[in-house]
Amino acid sequence: MSVAGIIFSNIHDTNIPELTRNRTMASVPFGCRYRLIDFTLSNMVNSNINNISVITHYNYQSLMDHIGSGKDWDLARKSGGIKILPPFITAYANNSNSLYSTRLEALKSVNSSISKIPDDYVVLSDCDVICNIDLKDMVKNHIANNADITIAVKKVKLTKEKAKINVLIDSDESGRITDVKAGLNSFEGEADINLNIMVMHRQYLQEIVLDAIAHNYDSLTKDILLKNIERKVYRTYRYDGYFACISSSQDYYASSMELINNNQVREQLFGVRNRPIYTKVRNSAPTYYSPDAKVKNSLIADGCQIFGEVENSIVFRGTKIGKGTVVKNCILFQDTFTGENVKLNCVIADKNVVIRDNKNLSGDETLPFYLSKGKMI
Repeated sequence: MSVAGIIFSNIHDTNIPELTRNRTMASVPFGCRYRLIDFTLSNMVNSNINNISVITHYNYQSLMDHIGSGKDWDLARKSGGIKILPPFITAYANNSNSLYSTRLEALKSVNSSISKIPDDYVVLSDCDVICNIDLKDMVKNHIANNADITIAVKKVKLTKEKAKINVLIDSDESGRITDVKAGLNSFEGEADINLNIMVMHRQYLQEIVLDAIAHNYDSLTKDILLKNIERKVYRTYRYDGYFACISSSQDYYASSMELINNNQVREQLFGVRNRPIYTKVRNSAPTYYSPDAKVKNSLIADGCQIFGEVENSIVFRGTKIGKGTVVKNCILFQDTFTGENVKLNCVIADKNVVIRDNKNLSGDETLPFYLSKGKMI
């Protein structure tokens, strides 16, 4: 039994347009030194999935720079490894022959690549899901139950706003899916939500894509799952570990702050035995802390220079915090530079931002202040 992986890198770009203006969702920085795709790639590699295709859309230069040859994930291989599938459009992609907007359209546009996958099973995953899941166990569960599709779900408590943007899965006591609900306007309470990770046989995936091409289907949920739910065996795989889905800039900020304030979250993401999270390795110098520097309850990457005060913040590689500067509740991306006597609160600064002396910037936990890439203030 062999398993391949397919990752959708751009499907959720519109959720956080500020951070995806110059990059894909997959390459959004997270947790001091990672990108969102690192969690999906690591889940696959840790489950012995070594033939991985990443379907791109646009703005994928940053993603290609990050992945490189794939050696940091042990994916630089003569056979298998990692492949970036560019957004080449076929006549089957959609009626307007434009770039795809759904997973099924994305799969239709790379149909020729899918047909060449030599593996028996395929794991399909979005890249906005932050979790550390055992995909090997999920595949075993899929095979043991002779399922056509197995979907990873997690029971969570939903507000009306969250229910609108999630796909809810109903299943019976045996785990067989009985209904799939999307875009509910009035639901509130506990429910199983789709984690956008699924397993199926490679031949069945090929069937789905060819059927979608023949009938001009464009939605995996409405045109495939719901139409075949009674005659096909669709099952759930329950995941009980930590999970976060980035559906807005507020979600991104809140999930990042959880890493600082919740030891259990960090342990369930980065402390799972035999399931490390890999990322691109950089040979940076250790971070320098001046005698006057004060750092409290923060995550600081290597290659930084800290002369001021940092509290409840996440600081990426190569950042400089000037003398007399106070940074609280902030996320500072790579190579951010702050001058002296700067005050920052609830700020997300993208890469290469420069904040000059004596500036005072503040947002709120529900609406962080965002500085775009390369901005100088």
